[in-house]
Amino acid sequence: MTSPQLVWFRQDLRTADQPALTAAAEKGPVVGLYVLDDDTPGKWKVGGAQRWWLHHSLAALSDELEKLGSALILRRGRSSKVVREVAEELGAGGVHATRHYEPWWREAECEHGDFVILHDGDVLHEPASIRSGAGKPFKIYGPFYRALESHMPPPRPLPAPRLTSPSKLPRSDKLADFDLLPTKPDWSGGFSEWEPGSKGAAKQLRRFLDHASDYASSRDLPAVDATSRLSPHLHHGEISPRQLWHELGRKGGEKIRRELAWRDFSRHVALSDPDVGEKSQRPIGLRTRHGKAADADFAAWTRGRTGYPLVDAGMRQLWHSGWMHNRARLVTASFLCKHLLLDWWRGADWFWDCLVDADYANNSQNWQWVAGTGFDSQPFYRIMAPLGQSEKFDAADYIRQWVPELARLSDADIHDPWGRGAAPSDYPEPLIGHREARERALEAFRKRGS
Repeated sequence: MTSPQLVWFRQDLRTADQPALTAAAEKGPVVGLYVLDDDTPGKWKVGGAQRWWLHHSLAALSDELEKLGSALILRRGRSSKVVREVAEELGAGGVHATRHYEPWWREAECEHGDFVILHDGDVLHEPASIRSGAGKPFKIYGPFYRALESHMPPPRPLPAPRLTSPSKLPRSDKLADFDLLPTKPDWSGGFSEWEPGSKGAAKQLRRFLDHASDYASSRDLPAVDATSRLSPHLHHGEISPRQLWHELGRKGGEKIRRELAWRDFSRHVALSDPDVGEKSQRPIGLRTRHGKAADADFAAWTRGRTGYPLVDAGMRQLWHSGWMHNRARLVTASFLCKHLLLDWWRGADWFWDCLVDADYANNSQNWQWVAGTGFDSQPFYRIMAPLGQSEKFDAADYIRQWVPELARLSDADIHDPWGRGAAPSDYPEPLIGHREARERALEAFRKRGS
Protein backbone atom coordinates (compact mmCIF):
# COMPACT_ATOMS: atom_id res chain seq x y z
CA MET A 1 0.00 0.00 0.00
CA THR A 2 1.18 3.55 -0.75
CA SER A 3 2.06 5.78 2.19
CA PRO A 4 -0.15 8.76 2.98
CA GLN A 5 1.10 12.18 1.95
CA LEU A 6 0.86 15.37 4.01
CA VAL A 7 0.31 18.78 2.37
CA TRP A 8 1.36 21.73 4.54
CA PHE A 9 -0.83 24.69 3.57
CA ARG A 10 0.16 28.29 4.34
CA GLN A 11 -0.72 31.21 2.03
CA ASP A 12 -1.86 28.80 -0.70
CA LEU A 13 -5.36 27.93 0.47
CA ARG A 14 -6.74 26.39 -2.72
CA THR A 15 -7.04 23.03 -4.45
CA ALA A 16 -6.80 24.09 -8.12
CA ASP A 17 -3.38 24.99 -9.51
CA GLN A 18 -1.88 23.76 -6.26
CA PRO A 19 1.29 21.89 -7.34
CA ALA A 20 2.04 20.61 -3.83
CA LEU A 21 -1.42 19.04 -3.61
CA THR A 22 -1.19 17.59 -7.11
CA ALA A 23 2.23 16.06 -6.43
CA ALA A 24 0.99 14.53 -3.17
CA ALA A 25 -2.10 13.08 -4.84
CA GLU A 26 0.09 11.28 -7.38
CA LYS A 27 1.88 9.43 -4.58
CA GLY A 28 -0.91 8.28 -2.31
CA PRO A 29 -3.76 9.24 0.03
CA VAL A 30 -3.63 12.91 1.01
CA VAL A 31 -4.18 14.85 4.22
CA GLY A 32 -3.98 18.65 4.40
CA LEU A 33 -2.47 20.51 7.35
CA TYR A 34 -2.67 24.14 8.40
CA VAL A 35 -0.59 25.31 11.35
CA LEU A 36 -1.50 28.60 13.01
CA ASP A 37 2.07 29.66 13.75
CA ASP A 38 2.35 32.90 15.72
CA ASP A 39 5.84 32.01 16.94
CA THR A 40 8.01 31.72 13.83
CA PRO A 41 6.92 35.06 12.25
CA GLY A 42 7.45 37.03 15.49
CA LYS A 43 6.13 40.57 14.94
CA TRP A 44 4.92 39.49 11.51
CA LYS A 45 2.35 37.04 12.79
CA VAL A 46 -0.96 37.19 10.92
CA GLY A 47 -2.54 40.62 11.47
CA GLY A 48 -6.00 41.29 12.87
CA ALA A 49 -7.85 41.80 9.58
CA GLN A 50 -6.08 38.85 7.98
CA ARG A 51 -7.11 36.63 10.87
CA TRP A 52 -10.79 37.32 10.11
CA TRP A 53 -10.16 36.36 6.48
CA LEU A 54 -8.12 33.30 7.47
CA HIS A 55 -10.97 31.88 9.56
CA HIS A 56 -13.36 31.89 6.62
CA SER A 57 -10.72 30.80 4.11
CA LEU A 58 -9.78 27.76 6.20
CA ALA A 59 -13.45 26.81 6.50
CA ALA A 60 -13.78 27.03 2.72
CA LEU A 61 -10.60 24.99 2.12
CA SER A 62 -11.77 22.30 4.53
CA ASP A 63 -15.02 21.97 2.58
CA GLU A 64 -13.14 21.79 -0.73
CA LEU A 65 -10.80 19.06 0.48
CA GLU A 66 -13.69 17.06 1.92
CA LYS A 67 -15.57 17.19 -1.38
CA LEU A 68 -12.44 16.00 -3.19
CA GLY A 69 -12.09 13.07 -0.80
CA SER A 70 -9.57 14.36 1.74
CA ALA A 71 -9.48 16.37 4.98
CA LEU A 72 -7.79 19.38 6.58
CA ILE A 73 -6.06 19.03 9.95
CA LEU A 74 -5.73 22.18 12.07
CA ARG A 75 -3.01 22.68 14.66
CA ARG A 76 -1.31 25.63 16.30
CA GLY A 77 2.29 26.10 17.42
CA ARG A 78 5.74 26.44 15.88
CA SER A 79 5.44 24.96 12.38
CA SER A 80 8.94 23.44 12.35
CA LYS A 81 7.83 21.23 15.26
CA VAL A 82 4.14 20.70 14.50
CA VAL A 83 4.57 19.63 10.86
CA ARG A 84 6.93 16.84 11.94
CA GLU A 85 4.62 15.77 14.74
CA VAL A 86 1.62 15.47 12.43
CA ALA A 87 3.69 13.69 9.77
CA GLU A 88 4.76 11.12 12.36
CA GLU A 89 1.19 10.63 13.60
CA LEU A 90 0.07 10.11 10.01
CA GLY A 91 2.99 7.88 9.07
CA ALA A 92 3.48 10.15 6.09
CA GLY A 93 5.67 8.96 3.26
CA GLY A 94 6.15 12.57 2.13
CA VAL A 95 5.41 16.14 3.18
CA HIS A 96 4.66 18.66 0.42
CA ALA A 97 4.40 22.45 0.56
CA THR A 98 4.35 25.50 -1.69
CA ARG A 99 7.56 27.52 -1.54
CA HIS A 100 7.11 30.93 0.12
CA TYR A 101 9.40 33.96 0.26
CA GLU A 102 8.71 35.65 3.59
CA PRO A 103 11.86 35.43 5.73
CA TRP A 104 10.15 33.46 8.52
CA TRP A 105 8.81 30.87 6.09
CA ARG A 106 12.23 30.52 4.49
CA GLU A 107 13.62 29.99 7.99
CA ALA A 108 11.05 27.27 8.66
CA GLU A 109 11.75 25.63 5.29
CA CYS A 110 15.48 25.59 6.06
CA GLU A 111 14.80 23.99 9.45
CA HIS A 112 12.83 21.24 7.72
CA GLY A 113 15.49 20.69 5.07
CA ASP A 114 14.76 17.70 2.83
CA PHE A 115 11.95 16.60 5.15
CA VAL A 116 9.56 18.88 3.22
CA ILE A 117 9.34 18.75 -0.57
CA LEU A 118 8.85 22.29 -1.89
CA HIS A 119 6.92 23.18 -5.04
CA ASP A 120 6.62 26.44 -6.97
CA GLY A 121 3.13 27.92 -7.05
CA ASP A 122 3.15 31.31 -5.33
CA VAL A 123 4.63 33.23 -8.27
CA LEU A 124 4.56 33.50 -12.04
CA HIS A 125 8.16 32.32 -12.18
CA GLU A 126 10.54 31.29 -9.40
CA PRO A 127 12.28 34.62 -8.56
CA ALA A 128 15.59 33.15 -7.39
CA SER A 129 16.26 31.98 -10.96
CA ILE A 130 15.92 35.48 -12.43
CA ARG A 131 19.28 37.25 -12.41
CA SER A 132 20.98 40.16 -14.11
CA GLY A 133 23.69 39.70 -16.73
CA ALA A 134 26.19 39.82 -13.88
CA GLY A 135 24.36 37.00 -12.11
CA LYS A 136 23.03 39.22 -9.31
CA PRO A 137 19.46 39.89 -8.10
CA PHE A 138 17.67 42.82 -9.71
CA LYS A 139 17.08 45.91 -7.58
CA ILE A 140 15.11 47.86 -10.21
CA TYR A 141 11.72 46.74 -11.45
CA GLY A 142 12.08 47.62 -15.16
CA PRO A 143 15.02 45.28 -15.90
CA PHE A 144 13.41 42.59 -13.73
CA TYR A 145 10.19 42.81 -15.71
CA ARG A 146 12.02 42.47 -19.00
CA ALA A 147 13.85 39.41 -17.68
CA LEU A 148 10.60 37.92 -16.38
CA GLU A 149 8.94 38.44 -19.76
CA SER A 150 11.39 36.01 -21.34
CA HIS A 151 9.83 33.28 -19.15
CA MET A 152 6.23 34.18 -19.96
CA PRO A 153 3.57 32.99 -20.35
CA PRO A 154 3.60 30.87 -17.21
CA PRO A 155 2.50 27.22 -17.40
CA ARG A 156 -1.19 26.56 -17.72
CA PRO A 157 -2.94 26.20 -14.36
CA LEU A 158 -3.47 22.70 -12.97
CA PRO A 159 -6.97 21.37 -12.24
CA ALA A 160 -7.88 20.27 -8.74
CA PRO A 161 -6.73 16.65 -8.36
CA ARG A 162 -8.84 13.70 -7.28
CA LEU A 163 -7.97 12.77 -3.72
CA THR A 164 -8.28 9.87 -1.34
CA SER A 165 -7.87 9.97 2.40
CA PRO A 166 -6.14 7.47 4.70
CA SER A 167 -8.40 5.43 6.96
CA LYS A 168 -7.03 7.05 10.12
CA LEU A 169 -6.50 10.79 10.50
CA PRO A 170 -4.35 12.71 12.98
CA ARG A 171 -6.06 14.73 15.69
CA SER A 172 -7.32 18.15 14.59
CA ASP A 173 -8.04 21.32 16.54
CA LYS A 174 -11.36 23.02 16.00
CA LEU A 175 -11.34 26.14 13.86
CA ALA A 176 -13.29 28.05 16.52
CA ASP A 177 -10.49 27.34 19.01
CA PHE A 178 -8.09 29.42 16.89
CA ASP A 179 -10.02 32.54 18.06
CA LEU A 180 -9.45 34.26 14.71
CA LEU A 181 -12.68 36.24 14.72
CA PRO A 182 -13.00 39.51 16.68
CA THR A 183 -15.59 39.46 19.45
CA LYS A 184 -15.09 42.20 22.05
CA PRO A 185 -15.62 44.33 20.12
CA ASP A 186 -16.56 42.78 16.79
CA TRP A 187 -15.16 45.36 14.39
CA SER A 188 -15.68 43.21 11.28
CA GLY A 189 -19.20 44.35 10.38
CA GLY A 190 -17.99 46.06 7.21
CA PHE A 191 -16.15 42.92 6.07
CA SER A 192 -19.41 41.30 4.97
CA GLU A 193 -18.82 42.47 1.38
CA TRP A 194 -16.00 39.90 1.11
CA GLU A 195 -16.37 36.19 0.39
CA PRO A 196 -13.11 34.44 1.36
CA GLY A 197 -12.20 31.15 -0.27
CA SER A 198 -11.62 29.87 -3.79
CA LYS A 199 -15.29 30.15 -4.69
CA GLY A 200 -15.29 33.78 -3.60
CA ALA A 201 -12.16 34.36 -5.65
CA ALA A 202 -13.79 32.82 -8.72
CA LYS A 203 -16.87 35.01 -8.29
CA GLN A 204 -14.76 38.14 -7.93
CA LEU A 205 -12.74 37.17 -10.98
CA ARG A 206 -15.93 36.80 -13.05
CA ARG A 207 -17.13 40.23 -11.88
CA PHE A 208 -13.82 41.80 -12.80
CA LEU A 209 -13.73 40.19 -16.24
CA ASP A 210 -16.80 42.25 -17.16
CA HIS A 211 -14.75 45.47 -16.98
CA ALA A 212 -11.14 44.26 -17.10
CA SER A 213 -10.59 46.07 -20.39
CA ASP A 214 -11.14 49.37 -18.51
CA TYR A 215 -8.51 48.56 -15.88
CA ALA A 216 -5.67 50.66 -17.27
CA SER A 217 -7.81 53.75 -17.84
CA SER A 218 -9.96 53.64 -14.70
CA ARG A 219 -7.97 51.89 -11.95
CA ASP A 220 -6.84 55.20 -10.43
CA LEU A 221 -10.38 56.55 -9.94
CA PRO A 222 -11.48 55.77 -6.37
CA ALA A 223 -15.13 56.57 -7.02
CA VAL A 224 -15.27 54.20 -10.00
CA ASP A 225 -13.15 51.45 -8.42
CA ALA A 226 -12.15 49.56 -11.53
CA THR A 227 -9.59 47.59 -9.52
CA SER A 228 -9.88 43.81 -9.47
CA ARG A 229 -10.37 43.52 -5.68
CA LEU A 230 -8.63 40.17 -6.04
CA SER A 231 -5.64 41.10 -3.88
CA PRO A 232 -6.85 39.40 -0.65
CA HIS A 233 -7.69 36.24 -2.58
CA LEU A 234 -4.25 36.32 -4.18
CA HIS A 235 -2.51 37.01 -0.86
CA HIS A 236 -4.15 34.06 0.88
CA GLY A 237 -3.52 31.86 -2.14
CA GLU A 238 -7.17 31.19 -2.94
CA ILE A 239 -6.31 31.90 -6.55
CA SER A 240 -2.87 31.60 -8.12
CA PRO A 241 -0.96 34.23 -10.09
CA ARG A 242 -0.82 31.76 -12.99
CA GLN A 243 -4.61 31.52 -12.99
CA LEU A 244 -4.89 35.31 -13.03
CA TRP A 245 -2.31 35.70 -15.79
CA HIS A 246 -4.15 33.34 -18.12
CA GLU A 247 -7.63 34.64 -17.24
CA LEU A 248 -6.84 38.36 -17.18
CA GLY A 249 -3.82 38.75 -19.40
CA ARG A 250 -5.76 39.11 -22.62
CA LYS A 251 -8.55 41.33 -21.27
CA GLY A 252 -6.55 43.31 -18.72
CA GLY A 253 -3.67 44.00 -21.08
CA GLU A 254 -0.16 45.11 -20.24
CA LYS A 255 -1.12 46.95 -17.05
CA ILE A 256 -2.55 43.94 -15.24
CA ARG A 257 0.44 41.82 -16.27
CA ARG A 258 2.77 44.45 -14.82
CA GLU A 259 0.87 44.41 -11.52
CA LEU A 260 1.31 40.65 -11.25
CA ALA A 261 4.96 41.02 -12.20
CA TRP A 262 5.45 43.66 -9.45
CA ARG A 263 4.25 41.03 -6.99
CA ASP A 264 6.93 38.66 -8.26
CA PHE A 265 9.48 41.49 -8.07
CA SER A 266 8.57 42.15 -4.44
CA ARG A 267 9.29 38.51 -3.62
CA HIS A 268 12.53 38.74 -5.58
CA VAL A 269 13.49 41.73 -3.41
CA ALA A 270 12.48 39.95 -0.19
CA LEU A 271 14.77 37.07 -1.14
CA SER A 272 17.80 39.32 -1.44
CA ASP A 273 16.77 41.67 1.39
CA PRO A 274 14.75 39.79 4.03
CA ASP A 275 14.64 42.90 6.27
CA VAL A 276 12.73 44.95 3.70
CA GLY A 277 9.80 45.26 6.12
CA GLU A 278 11.86 46.73 8.95
CA LYS A 279 14.89 48.53 7.55
CA SER A 280 15.24 51.14 4.83
CA GLN A 281 16.98 49.66 1.83
CA ARG A 282 18.53 52.99 0.95
CA PRO A 283 18.59 55.14 4.13
CA ILE A 284 18.33 58.83 3.27
CA GLY A 285 19.31 60.17 6.69
CA LEU A 286 16.03 61.99 7.19
CA ARG A 287 15.16 63.33 10.64
CA THR A 288 11.59 62.18 11.15
CA ARG A 289 9.27 63.52 13.86
CA HIS A 290 8.92 61.85 17.25
CA GLY A 291 7.19 62.71 20.52
CA LYS A 292 3.67 63.54 21.65
CA ALA A 293 2.76 65.83 18.73
CA ALA A 294 3.96 63.23 16.22
CA ASP A 295 2.04 60.48 18.01
CA ALA A 296 -1.12 62.61 18.03
CA ASP A 297 -0.77 63.20 14.28
CA PHE A 298 -0.28 59.47 13.72
CA ALA A 299 -3.42 58.70 15.72
CA ALA A 300 -5.40 61.24 13.68
CA TRP A 301 -4.10 59.62 10.49
CA THR A 302 -5.19 56.15 11.61
CA ARG A 303 -8.70 57.42 12.43
CA GLY A 304 -9.16 59.38 9.20
CA ARG A 305 -9.19 62.74 10.99
CA THR A 306 -6.42 64.63 9.17
CA GLY A 307 -8.58 67.35 7.57
CA TYR A 308 -7.61 66.13 4.09
CA PRO A 309 -10.74 64.49 2.60
CA LEU A 310 -9.08 61.94 0.30
CA VAL A 311 -6.67 60.85 3.04
CA ASP A 312 -9.50 60.53 5.53
CA ALA A 313 -11.70 58.63 3.09
CA GLY A 314 -8.95 56.09 2.45
CA MET A 315 -8.19 55.54 6.12
CA ARG A 316 -11.85 55.14 7.01
CA GLN A 317 -12.39 52.70 4.16
CA LEU A 318 -9.44 50.69 5.49
CA TRP A 319 -10.85 50.50 9.01
CA HIS A 320 -14.36 49.66 7.83
CA SER A 321 -13.62 47.07 5.15
CA GLY A 322 -10.01 45.91 5.64
CA TRP A 323 -9.09 47.21 2.20
CA MET A 324 -8.25 50.49 0.51
CA HIS A 325 -8.33 51.67 -3.10
CA ASN A 326 -4.84 51.67 -4.66
CA ARG A 327 -4.78 55.42 -5.38
CA ALA A 328 -5.83 56.15 -1.81
CA ARG A 329 -3.05 53.87 -0.57
CA LEU A 330 -0.49 55.99 -2.38
CA VAL A 331 -1.96 59.27 -1.12
CA THR A 332 -2.36 58.16 2.51
CA ALA A 333 1.16 56.69 2.61
CA SER A 334 2.71 59.79 1.06
CA PHE A 335 0.82 61.99 3.50
CA LEU A 336 2.20 60.09 6.49
CA CYS A 337 5.80 60.07 5.26
CA LYS A 338 6.01 63.58 3.83
CA HIS A 339 3.24 65.82 5.17
CA LEU A 340 3.49 64.41 8.70
CA LEU A 341 7.19 63.52 8.40
CA LEU A 342 6.75 60.21 10.23
CA ASP A 343 8.67 56.96 9.78
CA TRP A 344 7.36 54.81 6.93
CA TRP A 345 7.44 51.65 9.01
CA ARG A 346 4.77 53.05 11.36
CA GLY A 347 2.36 53.18 8.44
CA ALA A 348 3.49 49.80 7.15
CA ASP A 349 2.81 48.23 10.56
CA TRP A 350 -0.65 49.80 10.67
CA PHE A 351 -1.46 48.49 7.21
CA TRP A 352 -0.18 45.06 8.23
CA ASP A 353 -2.75 44.85 11.00
CA CYS A 354 -5.66 46.44 9.13
CA LEU A 355 -5.44 45.09 5.57
CA VAL A 356 -7.01 41.77 4.61
CA ASP A 357 -4.45 41.62 1.78
CA ALA A 358 -1.41 42.67 3.88
CA ASP A 359 1.49 41.01 2.11
CA TYR A 360 4.99 41.25 3.62
CA ALA A 361 6.86 41.69 0.34
CA ASN A 362 4.32 43.91 -1.41
CA ASN A 363 3.36 46.04 1.60
CA SER A 364 6.99 46.68 2.56
CA GLN A 365 8.18 47.36 -0.98
CA ASN A 366 5.29 49.76 -1.66
CA TRP A 367 5.89 51.74 1.52
CA GLN A 368 9.59 52.04 0.77
CA TRP A 369 8.73 53.17 -2.77
CA VAL A 370 6.59 56.01 -1.40
CA ALA A 371 9.10 56.96 1.31
CA GLY A 372 11.99 57.17 -1.15
CA THR A 373 14.00 54.60 0.80
CA GLY A 374 13.63 51.60 -1.51
CA PHE A 375 16.13 50.40 -4.07
CA ASP A 376 13.45 51.19 -6.65
CA SER A 377 11.45 54.16 -5.37
CA GLN A 378 10.35 57.68 -6.14
CA PRO A 379 12.61 60.42 -4.72
CA PHE A 380 11.55 61.76 -1.34
CA TYR A 381 11.37 65.30 -2.69
CA ARG A 382 8.51 64.34 -5.01
CA ILE A 383 5.69 65.24 -2.67
CA MET A 384 2.18 64.19 -3.60
CA ALA A 385 -0.45 66.92 -3.16
CA PRO A 386 -3.49 65.21 -1.59
CA LEU A 387 -5.89 68.03 -2.46
CA GLY A 388 -4.77 68.05 -6.08
CA GLN A 389 -4.85 64.25 -6.25
CA SER A 390 -8.43 64.28 -5.01
CA GLU A 391 -9.56 66.61 -7.77
CA LYS A 392 -7.39 65.07 -10.49
CA PHE A 393 -8.78 61.59 -9.88
CA ASP A 394 -12.37 62.73 -9.37
CA ALA A 395 -12.68 61.40 -5.81
CA ALA A 396 -15.79 63.39 -4.83
CA ASP A 397 -18.19 60.45 -4.60
CA TYR A 398 -15.54 58.32 -2.90
CA ILE A 399 -15.21 61.01 -0.22
CA ARG A 400 -18.99 61.25 0.16
CA GLN A 401 -19.16 57.51 0.80
CA TRP A 402 -16.48 57.38 3.49
CA VAL A 403 -16.56 60.87 5.01
CA PRO A 404 -20.32 61.41 5.49
CA GLU A 405 -19.92 64.79 7.20
CA LEU A 406 -18.79 66.11 3.77
CA ALA A 407 -21.50 64.34 1.76
CA ARG A 408 -23.55 67.51 1.09
CA LEU A 409 -20.65 69.52 -0.32
CA SER A 410 -20.44 70.26 -4.04
CA ASP A 411 -17.82 68.70 -6.28
CA ALA A 412 -16.05 72.06 -6.30
CA ASP A 413 -15.83 72.28 -2.48
CA ILE A 414 -15.43 68.70 -1.33
CA HIS A 415 -11.76 68.24 -2.25
CA ASP A 416 -10.62 71.19 -0.09
CA PRO A 417 -13.49 72.19 2.22
CA TRP A 418 -11.37 74.36 4.52
CA GLY A 419 -9.68 76.16 1.66
CA ARG A 420 -13.06 76.81 0.06
CA GLY A 421 -14.65 77.97 3.31
CA ALA A 422 -17.21 75.18 3.14
CA ALA A 423 -16.08 72.84 5.91
CA PRO A 424 -18.81 71.73 8.32
CA SER A 425 -18.16 72.22 12.03
CA ASP A 426 -17.74 68.49 12.70
CA TYR A 427 -14.92 68.03 10.18
CA PRO A 428 -11.40 68.54 11.61
CA GLU A 429 -9.09 71.27 10.43
CA PRO A 430 -6.03 70.12 8.49
CA LEU A 431 -3.22 68.88 10.74
CA ILE A 432 -0.89 71.03 8.67
CA GLY A 433 -1.31 73.13 5.52
CA HIS A 434 -0.07 71.60 2.29
CA ARG A 435 2.40 74.37 1.52
CA GLU A 436 3.76 74.35 5.08
CA ALA A 437 4.07 70.55 5.04
CA ARG A 438 5.85 70.59 1.69
CA GLU A 439 8.36 73.20 2.85
CA ARG A 440 8.97 71.31 6.10
CA ALA A 441 9.58 68.05 4.25
CA LEU A 442 11.94 69.65 1.73
CA GLU A 443 13.85 71.38 4.52
CA ALA A 444 14.21 68.05 6.34
CA PHE A 445 15.46 66.50 3.11
CA ARG A 446 18.03 69.29 2.62
CA LYS A 447 19.29 68.82 6.17
CA ARG A 448 19.35 65.00 6.06
CA GLY A 449 22.36 63.47 7.74
CA SER A 450 23.40 66.73 9.38
